[in-house]
Amino acid sequence: MALYTPHNWFIYCSRKGLPMLFGLMLISQSTTAYSQSTSIDFTQTQAAELIDKRCENCHNDYIFDGNWSVEDVDVTDISQGKNQRLWEAMLKSVSMGDMPPADKKQLTPEQKASFLHWLETSLNSYSKHNPNPGRATIRRLNRSEYANSVRDLLALDIDITQSLPGDDSGYGFDNNADVLGVSTTLLERYLSVAGKLSRLATGVAGASATKKNYLIPKDGPVKNSGVQAFDLRANDQLPLDSRGGGSFNFYAPITGTYDIAGYLNANTANEVDRLDNLRQNYKMTLAAGHHTIGLSFRKQLALTEGVPKVRKGTSYVVMPTQGPSLLDLDFIIDGARVHTIQVPSYYMSSRFSQAAFLRDILEIEVIGPLKTHDEPPPSHSPNDITATASTRKIFVCYPSSETGPASIKANSTQEIDCAHNIMANLANQAYRRPITDSDILPLLDVFKHARADLDFKSSIATSIQALLVSPSFLYIQEPTPANMEPGLVYKINDYEFATRLALFLWSSLPDKELADLAAKGTLREPKVLSQQIARMLSSHKAQSLTDNFAGQWLYLRNLPHHFPDVFEFPKFNIPLKQSIKRETELFFTRILKDNHSIFDFLNADYSYLNEQLAEHYGVPGVRGSAFRKVTLDSQTNRGGLLGQASILTLTSNPNHTSPVKRGKWILDNLLAASPPPPPPDVPALVAVHDGIALSAREQLAKHRADPVCAACHVRMDPLGLALEKYDAVGAFRHTYANQDIDVTATMPDGTHFEGLNGLHSILWDRRERFAEAFTDRLLTYALGRGLEPYDQPTIRKIAKQASTQDYRIHSIIEAVVASTPFNYKKAPEANNENQQIVKAH
Repeated sequence: MALYTPHNWFIYCSRKGLPMLFGLMLISQSTTAYSQSTSIDFTQTQAAELIDKRCENCHNDYIFDGNWSVEDVDVTDISQGKNQRLWEAMLKSVSMGDMPPADKKQLTPEQKASFLHWLETSLNSYSKHNPNPGRATIRRLNRSEYANSVRDLLALDIDITQSLPGDDSGYGFDNNADVLGVSTTLLERYLSVAGKLSRLATGVAGASATKKNYLIPKDGPVKNSGVQAFDLRANDQLPLDSRGGGSFNFYAPITGTYDIAGYLNANTANEVDRLDNLRQNYKMTLAAGHHTIGLSFRKQLALTEGVPKVRKGTSYVVMPTQGPSLLDLDFIIDGARVHTIQVPSYYMSSRFSQAAFLRDILEIEVIGPLKTHDEPPPSHSPNDITATASTRKIFVCYPSSETGPASIKANSTQEIDCAHNIMANLANQAYRRPITDSDILPLLDVFKHARADLDFKSSIATSIQALLVSPSFLYIQEPTPANMEPGLVYKINDYEFATRLALFLWSSLPDKELADLAAKGTLREPKVLSQQIARMLSSHKAQSLTDNFAGQWLYLRNLPHHFPDVFEFPKFNIPLKQSIKRETELFFTRILKDNHSIFDFLNADYSYLNEQLAEHYGVPGVRGSAFRKVTLDSQTNRGGLLGQASILTLTSNPNHTSPVKRGKWILDNLLAASPPPPPPDVPALVAVHDGIALSAREQLAKHRADPVCAACHVRMDPLGLALEKYDAVGAFRHTYANQDIDVTATMPDGTHFEGLNGLHSILWDRRERFAEAFTDRLLTYALGRGLEPYDQPTIRKIAKQASTQDYRIHSIIEAVVASTPFNYKKAPEANNENQQIVKAH
């Protein structure tokens, strides 16, 4: 873990080879800290005078520079909550150094610190005396939250996210209430998925055989010649000494015989034939429940397959140099080899030869159950081999008699009582609050109607289907208590708080421990809450913060859909794309799990690499496909998020870098200082001038010649140009367009810096701004809504609290959970305002 105090950051700068000047700059006090220690008594009159002399000449109704004017603003507005958006924009611009511009007369350090202190103190003071938790709009669960909630409710380990439509995003996240609309088509899809899940969970699925296919990701063609196979382990679910192939998650609906097969091919996306003589299969018994199904070959110290050199062009077929040999193909269930067969090392047909590439697997399929085992009478003992985690959780009772369940009359009292117990047990967790008979009766009515045509278990499955699309499960609802005074700010109850907490940290339902604490009314006691947050973050379910928060904050979800040009970057293949994504996921996860400082995101001197990624970075001494923590020295030209290929690739175009995209990404995600959207009809960058290819710096210089473009690019371009020595897939380089790459840059306030190390210094000098930016992103995700100007004092308060604990990530999470907008709501302003409640009809 790398925690950076001013002292050890100075040492870090020296080790990285940064100029001594940067070290001296960085150990100086922040603007906020300086303003708090200054003895200058900055008054409203002085603030009005400064705004009139330094701001109004450009930011007026006539010139309207930056799309804002201070002409009609009075300094007394700030104490009355007026023009909050403008005051917050002014605070951000001055603290970031954007205002005054470098070509204008600058504020003295004392003026700047005092003005910022006055602004911040005034805004925070109004917020303290006029708390505003913001709106909490009713919303449905997004598909990740729905999938996780079903997983925990039914103990059903199956990923259904791809079975549901993707959700729109708002303010950077797909849990935003404003964009989580509901349509008839969407509800029909949820109903269909709920039916499938309920049948799987109750064990009534599988009456007939079905087929599940998994297409293994392949590299595409490079200049019509393909990409040679990688002699690597495909993923962590396969044996250590495996190569190629793949694996996927499969849920066996019932215990029975399943046909597991793989279609062989060469490791390229060119051949897509599913020929019978290329299908290799093995039939075996699978117990009901979750399994990992995989096929792979054996990794050897020296490959025995004869692979001729791939030739360019398509005018002839490369003939094999020798006949096929025999390879071991392993069938792997739950990480263990269960069967091995020998297959030829390549296939030769009249149309093509696969001998030019290593043997691999194109697709895996599972068909079944082909034959079910005779099922004994229902039993819910943990030792019952036919029971699953789902059936054990669902069937807390079963109607029975001395002669067995078949003699129980449909809809008998015994059946109704048992069905009531089953549905009450599930609904109590699913609805995230105490339930009443009015919650259970509709579900029992569904059971009774279904029981007229189905057996008991199938009728329970139908009731569970209804539960999974019921409004109380599908929607997050927080009704205002009766007789609440209009417009009053009030604290939400403990059940609603537990729901918010579980959705924030787990993207799921509160578990029994959270629900019990909510029932006792002790969940929000500081010591108890701190213990619960630590428990939740140590759980495997906290992976949702990596998948859903980091995946969207850092744009990692976009990586599977980003395809660098294979002509420009022929070595960028599927395994490397998976590796660069995995590096950033592990990096975020370890900071979260180990409670590191969030400043590690900026300049950590470590990362997580495997051999292929280390070679991509030029880092020596890393062997094997497994990821491990690697310390980075000054020679690696890496460190923090901005040294990782995932970020560098996602902020590039397919065939070349984009300093504009990289600069904007930094402003958006690391500084929360997004530039305004570009005006219409912005001209494209000119890549060639007089027949000579222009560097990115030269292209942007010509673009900034237009004053309309210069206002935004003067902020973005320096940040992006500092990263130009990293190509469009994150590899380090020294030249582009036959020119040495210049990575010197100048910030709008005149600060000069160079390359990634210099950019680290710029960001470290703005580390308090980064802490607020990270808090902004985390609070937006936690609340499920966009933030408003009245939320900014809360962000500053959270960041200030975290500063006392070295900005460790858990301290920020705890402060978010304890914040006013996370704990409070405002009652409707008018008595006749409609409540946002969804009811079943």
